[in-house]
This record gives sequence, C-alpha cells and structure tokens, in this order.
Amino acid sequence: MSTINHPNFGAMNDKRVIIFDTTLRDGEQSPGFSMNIDEKIRMAEALAALGVDVMEAGFPAASPGDFESVSRIAENVKGVVIAGLARAAVNDITRAAEAIRAAERKRIHTFISTSPLHMKYKLRKEPEQVLEAVTSSVTLARSFTDDVEWSAEDGTRTDIDFLCRCVEAAIKAGATTINIPDTVGYAVPEDMLRIFSTVRERVPGADQVILSAHCHNDLGLAVANTLAAVHGGARQIECTINGIGERAGNASLEEVVMAIRTRPDANPYHHNIDTTRILRTSKLLSTITGFDVQPNKAIVGRNAFAHESGIHQDGMLKNAATYEIMTPESVGWQKTSLVMGKHSGRAAFRDKLNTLGYGDLGENALNDAFNRFKDLADRKKIVYDEDIVALVDDEVVRGNQRIKFGSLEVWAGSKAKPRALLELEVDGEKKIADERGDGPVDAAFNAIHAIFPHQAALQLFSVGAVTEGTDAQARCTVRLEEEGKSVDGQGADTDTIVAAVRAYIHALNKLITKRARTAPEALSA
Repeated sequence: MSTINHPNFGAMNDKRVIIFDTTLRDGEQSPGFSMNIDEKIRMAEALAALGVDVMEAGFPAASPGDFESVSRIAENVKGVVIAGLARAAVNDITRAAEAIRAAERKRIHTFISTSPLHMKYKLRKEPEQVLEAVTSSVTLARSFTDDVEWSAEDGTRTDIDFLCRCVEAAIKAGATTINIPDTVGYAVPEDMLRIFSTVRERVPGADQVILSAHCHNDLGLAVANTLAAVHGGARQIECTINGIGERAGNASLEEVVMAIRTRPDANPYHHNIDTTRILRTSKLLSTITGFDVQPNKAIVGRNAFAHESGIHQDGMLKNAATYEIMTPESVGWQKTSLVMGKHSGRAAFRDKLNTLGYGDLGENALNDAFNRFKDLADRKKIVYDEDIVALVDDEVVRGNQRIKFGSLEVWAGSKAKPRALLELEVDGEKKIADERGDGPVDAAFNAIHAIFPHQAALQLFSVGAVTEGTDAQARCTVRLEEEGKSVDGQGADTDTIVAAVRAYIHALNKLITKRARTAPEALSA
C-alpha cells in the first residue's frame, strides 16, 4: 500500500479518499441558489460537522461579497481545509490568498482551460501560452501557501498528451493536488478510468500528489464517473450536497460517500464523512436555497426509504434487507416521528432537537423555536419530525434578514374580492398594507409589493405538504426574477397563505442580497 505526504493531511494511505465539498462555490453558482453571508457561514459550519476534508468557500475575486464570505468562513470555521478559487491571474490568486489568510488550514485552487475548444475560443491562447500560465499561476499560489490545487478546466476534452504536459508543469511548480474536471459532463466512466490511469502512469511525480475528480452531471453520470476516477487513481472527490451546481449539477456528495460505504467490495476506500448527518445537511441546504430535492432522489429524497408495493412491504416486514441496501438511520432518517404534541414540554422539545441534530441551537433560537412549536401544536393534531425541522430551519435561516414577517389577515370567498391585511418589519420598522387581489395569494403578494416596492417578476409559485393530513404544514416555493437574476424562497406554515408570504419574503431578501453581487467570467471548473 503506497502513501502520499500532503501538507494538510500528512501521510495518506492509498485507500483514503479526501472529500472536497464545493457546495458554497460551484453549487452556489447555479441559478437561484445564491446565499447571503450568514447563510454561507451556517452552511459551512454544517459541512464541517458533516466531516468534509476540504471546503471550497467561494471565489474571492468574484465580488466584495464573495471575498467577505470566504474571509469570514476562514476566520470562523475550524477543523477543515478552507479553499479559495482563483483563475490563472495575479489578482485572483492574491485575493484568494488574502481571503483564506485566517484559516487554520488553507488552500488556493487555481485553474485554466486546457481543451482545444476552450483555448481557441475562450482563452484565445496557444498551448505554449497556457503551459506558461500553469507554471506562473501555481508558482505564485505556492508563494502564499504550501497547499495548492491546480485544475485543467475541460480536462476530459483535452488532448491526453497536452494534459500530461500541463499536469507535469503544475507538479514541478509546486501543486500538491491535481484536479482533472469533467467540466461539461461529457465523459463516460471508461473515459475517466483511462484518463486518470494514464496521468498517473505517464506523468513524473503524479504518484506523489493527490489526483482529484470534479464531475458534472449533464449526462447523469457524475457519480459513476467520480467512482471510475477513484478506481483510476483519484484520491480526492469534488462534490456538492444534493448534487447542486451549474446546469445539471455536480456529483452528489451523499451518493458518492454512501456508494463507498455500502459497496466496500467494489469500492475498497474510506472517508471521514459522518453519514448520520447527511439528511440534516441536505435539508438545511434546501431550506437556505429554497430548492427541495425530488422525492425519488437517492439517499435524501423522501421516497428513498419508502415502500408502497405490496410485494416490497411484505419483504420489508420479514427482513428489511430484502429491499433496503442501507439503513435509514445510517444517513440520518428517523424510524419514529410521531412523538410530539401540544402537551410536550421544553425538555422534551430540546431532546427532540438533539435527536434531529439541532443540539447546537442557541438559547434564544431554542426559545423562538419552542414558541413556534407550541403554536404549531395547537393547530395540528400531530407534529411530525419533518414539521419540527421545517419550523426550526424556517426561523433560523430568516433570523437576520431585512424584511421580516409580522402578521397576516386574509378575507376570501366566492362573493367578494379577496383582501389581505399584512404587517411586515422592514429594517426594524413595522409597516402595514391593506390590498386586494384576484385571490388571497395575489392579494397578499400585492400587499408585500405595497410595503416594499420592487420590479421583480414572479416566475414560479408552488405548494406542497410537509407531511400528510389536512392539517399538514404547507411548504411554498416562490421564484422571483429581476434583470436576469433569479432566486427561490421557501416558507412553511399550516396556513398556506402565510407559507406563501414567508416564501415570497425569503426570496425577496435573497434578491436584495444578490443585487450587489456580480458574477465573474469563466467560473466553471
């Protein structure tokens, strides 16, 4: 068994796989998934608790907001390598170095395109110029930190001889991790196995650095391609929670790590992820971004461990292993969720939060959550675990936003035009609007517009139930679009109209944050 000595991980054996999470960078680049600084820090803390080895906190040169969020994550999140992304440009690399300076363990991740298509049309550079840029960018990054990752953008469509030359140049300049991304999701598993095996065999020094795979999901092959890369010699997996990312997304963290855990015979590797925290981390991301995962999503979809077929149910009753290849508890699902009600006290509520993974909730947040729980219990016959998760996340995520929900009264029916009386708090000031509309939701949204005028267009409004029953909490999603920028917001409440208003306010707050941000060119990796 061979070993690699890495500046941040020490002597690594050949079976150790580093989990590099890029939810906060590549994931956040996808339309509608932007996060404000407080949301990024909360997500970063959850990723650290999950056990990711490297966290790509953002692209510091992209905007002042990105720089600040990376800096604050570097200052506050411990026990994980904090990486900042940078193009092969002096300003990008120096900004990344400055942003990650406070991190206990730090990395600069620099990249440049290497495929003929990208070099000709995007970079307008000759291959020799790209080679020079590889050397100069890695050398500069190495002057700031001894942990430097270099990426060949569009690596899987790069001529293999030129790719090997670039990798060799990066290693000679001091790169400690070499990433070969499938940037556009073009590859198939056979390609990944061949490319990584070839680089490892042909490039001098490749056996003394960590090879990394970053796969996009345009053909639905990101996870399969990632595992094939590992079999070809990659020992770092770049992935995101829920598989979010540009276009069709990235390799899904939860799917990759559970494939390794569930099939050690086929994937004889190990990682440091606490898999029991997967579901909680997935739900937190859904709450922050406003995007739920589809019901049949592997590992974290609500149907992932559901069985409706009579044949399947019969097998499950006899032996769960007949139709489940992993236990629900191994990824954070709970067997029993029907235990809380209006007579439950604070101690029982605190214990439930601990069980659900919210043991680190502060006293003020705990009190607010408990008050909302008691209010919910008065309105619902049964309070499920999913209800508690929805109300806690709904409260905490919205804690520091400019516009806050106050109260809502609605009058609707078939004989009069619906009317909404809404109170919001805007920058600490209470404001009230009384508006009418074509329906109660329309009237409520008109009231929001009256209190906080804006030009955003409503692109999507959807409603779903958190649990079953007529008294279930409604979870609403609202998508707003303004000047090409789109955001999604979510809200939950037993009153569907209140949930809709909460979702609209969540989206509006995210849009306010996004107005100040500008995306740089060529951020894909």
